[in-house]
Amino acid sequence: MDKSALRSSILRQLEADLALQTQAALTSRDEATSEESKAENKYDTRGQEAAYLAEGQARLAAEIHESITIYTALPLPAFGPGDPIALGAVVMLQAAGREQTCFLGPRAGGLELTLDGRTILVLTPASPLGRLLLGRRVGDTVIPPARGKPVTHTVTAVM
Repeated sequence: MDKSALRSSILRQLEADLALQTQAALTSRDEATSEESKAENKYDTRGQEAAYLAEGQARLAAEIHESITIYTALPLPAFGPGDPIALGAVVMLQAAGREQTCFLGPRAGGLELTLDGRTILVLTPASPLGRLLLGRRVGDTVIPPARGKPVTHTVTAVM
């Protein structure tokens, strides 16, 4: 798997998310400072609520921008079959008869991408499954916490 193409896909998605959050923050800021949002009485909090929303959206945009910076500088090491899983690894898992492809990245956990016809899930070391995978090797099994019956995941490849 071409990790450079994977990183480019992650960056494209993050940049799209950044544009969306930036626009949302600007719209909320405009709403907060609009003449229509001026309080009509002491119980009217529309302007204040819009300001809080704009602040939260601006923070999220800053986090996404930081993620872009981190992914741009992220080294993409090659992993062999005997190497332990670490940041930058593409991991193939087998669980309940299904194969899953994951990328262990520093941020943007939960992001799903399609590359070469394969769905790839971005995991972070802070996630339950990401934490369990760190240091594992091909052939190792992990059982992530789950509601209901636990499912055993077997590491089938590390790239």
